[in-house]
Order: sequence, then structure tokens, then C-alpha cells
Amino acid sequence: MVDDIQLGYYDSNVRKIIYRQYRSEHVQEEQEDGRNIFGGQHRTMKRRGLLSSQKLNSTHGMHVQQRLVGCELLDNGTAGPLRSVDAFNGVTEEALRYTIEQNTIQVESVWSATWSYFERNQIEWMYANIYHPICIKTLKNYLHTRRNHVMRKVKPRVRLLQQALKDSRGAKVTCLATGFYPRHLNLTLLRDGQPVPDHQITGGELLPNADETYQMRKSLEVSAEELQQHHYTCTAEHLSLDNKLDFGLEYEPGEALMPIAASLLVLLVVFVVGGTAGFILWKRRLRGDNTSSLSSYRATSSTEEEETTTGSTS
Repeated sequence: MVDDIQLGYYDSNVRKIIYRQYRSEHVQEEQEDGRNIFGGQHRTMKRRGLLSSQKLNSTHGMHVQQRLVGCELLDNGTAGPLRSVDAFNGVTEEALRYTIEQNTIQVESVWSATWSYFERNQIEWMYANIYHPICIKTLKNYLHTRRNHVMRKVKPRVRLLQQALKDSRGAKVTCLATGFYPRHLNLTLLRDGQPVPDHQITGGELLPNADETYQMRKSLEVSAEELQQHHYTCTAEHLSLDNKLDFGLEYEPGEALMPIAASLLVLLVVFVVGGTAGFILWKRRLRGDNTSSLSSYRATSSTEEEETTTGSTS
């Protein structure tokens, strides 16, 4: 992944990188690096998972061994540190940080106490000469060709909605932000200008959209009295915004008001249809009256012409 864009994954069965939406310009080089890096990671993760299950006496059932490894490129183009975190069944076992300037590894680990001098030197050599250089090289290659996509900034669309609750006289106040990129967003629900405590809020998870942007919502259920006594607002802070955005409440009918809304819609349709029908009948009647008057005028004119003609002949 580059930032939060997935570029591909490693298939250990065929020992290849399988690209997602984007194919690299350095396929052969990356495939070779992938076999060295991902193949080694896969083997050590299996070995670490087996040792963890034995150490914790968890040899039965299904277990999960996870590893997150990443490097970063700083704004001035220099290579930043490389970090690695291992977890077994969701519990962190080891956190490792390699710094290229000092060429040292800082470790917080339940395993590091058992490392021998040789093992520590070997791990430091691997990070300094294989893992970190290949990670930085790959990152630079992808940024060279995907910079516009990775570095783009898309503003969030934010709304603060009030929805009536079906089973009470209260309402749900929801702050919704969607369509933003990158993923980092500070969304805050405020009551009388003060942030609502987190334990009162539901939601807050970052969710992906189909167009590679993100959405987030935070909700709070309030009583009718609270809704009258307090003022609710929502703020959003994002890299695409110059300033913090503030939003007030909009109204969104809830399930309890849907029958009323449906009845109003029916009445509106009846009114429109009835009014249209009446207008058409009125136009037809008016047209009929005009036609009769015109016919009478023509009949009268014809009679007068006949009388004039007869008089002249005489």
C-alpha cells in the first residue's frame, strides 16, 4: 500500500506479487524483491505464530498472526524510519523501529530478551541492507508514477442531520462527512459549543466509498427536552480545508414521520391532479363558448348579407 491505496498483495502459493488496479513499471525487479521480502516475511510469521501458540499454550483452534511493516518518505525526499509491529490473536508482541541515521533498532518486545548477540546483529543487518532500502525504493517508484493520485486532496461534504426516533419523542443527531481524501479527518459533534463526550456518541468509524474516498459519521440520541434546551453543531477539519468547517442542524424525517409525509404527498398529488383537471375543463368550456359566439356571429352576418343582396336586386 502507498498511504491508503492498495497496490497489490503477495500470493505465497505462486510466490508472486498480484497487482490490483495498478501495474508497476518495475515488474521484474519488484517480483524479485517480493520473493525475497514477502517470502521471508511469510516464513518468519508462520514460525512466530507457532512459537506464540506454544508459549501461550494455545495450540488448539484457530489463531491469527499479524505483522504490519512500513517505511516513510519525508517531505524533503529523505528516507524516514521503518517500523514493524507483530501481534498474536490481536495482542501486540513486538514493536520495532529502525532509524537509518543511527543505523540502530529500537525494540519493545517479549522476544527481544531471548535474542542472542548474533540474532540481534543479523536482524539489524537485514533491516539496514534489505528491508529498509527495498521499501524506500518501492515507495519512490510508486510515488513517481502515482503522485497525482496519492497526493490529491478532496474536500468532505458535511451535514448535521436531525432524525425523529420512532419509539420516543426524541431524535438522533448525526454528523456525516463523506467523499473526502486522504483519510485523516477530525469530526467533532458539539453541544452548546463544547465537544460531546465520546462515551455518548455512536459511530466514528472510517469507512471506504466506492470511488476511493472515505466517509465518517457520529451520532447522538437526545430527548425532545434536550433538543429544545441545547444547540447542536458539527465541525470538520481536513487537509483539503483552509479553515475548520462549522455546520448547524438540518431536518431529516424519521420513521415516525414517514406516514405523515406520505399523507402530505398524497394530498399534494390529489391537489395538483384535481387543479389540472379543473383547468382543462375550464379551458374547454371557454373554448366552447367562444366557438358558439363565433358561429352565431357568422350566422348573423350571413343573414344580413342575404337581406342586403335581396334589397339591392329589388
